[in-house]
This record gives sequence, C-alpha cells and structure tokens, in this order.
Amino acid sequence: MLTYRFDTQLLIEGHDLDEAIISDYITKHIEGDCLLAVGDDELIKIHFHTNTPWKVLEYAASLGDIFDVVVENMERQAAGQKG
Repeated sequence: MLTYRFDTQLLIEGHDLDEAIISDYITKHIEGDCLLAVGDDELIKIHFHTNTPWKVLEYAASLGDIFDVVVENMERQAAGQKG
C-alpha cells in the first residue's frame, strides 16, 4: 500500500505566479510528497502525490485558471488496473 495514493498533475495559468510560494503553500498545508511546482509567472505545472487531490485543485484554482488536470490512482496502476 502506498502512503500517498493519488498522482495529481495540472497546469495553472495566471498572473504573477511564483513557483516558490506555491511550493511552500502546498508543502505546509497539504500532506503528500514528490512535489514539483515549475514554470514562470504566467504558467505553473504542478505534480504532487497526495491522498487529498481536491485540496491541491482548490488551492490551484484560487491562483488562476486550471487545466490539463490528471488525477491517477497509483494503487490501481500498481495492481495492473486503470488508474
């Protein structure tokens, strides 16, 4: 069993985005691991393993327009099922 079940990925499009601030917020407020928050002040890609992907989506939506959202169940994938 995995500690963090959902691989959560998305793009945030907005203005004055700061990958360090976004990364710090997620790290401090949402339990998980394997965080990547990369991009520039208009587009950030998020990759995060968590059990609460909706919290990531809610926070990201507060920053700008979110799209290309993918939430995959890694336990199902490990069992050979669709994630």
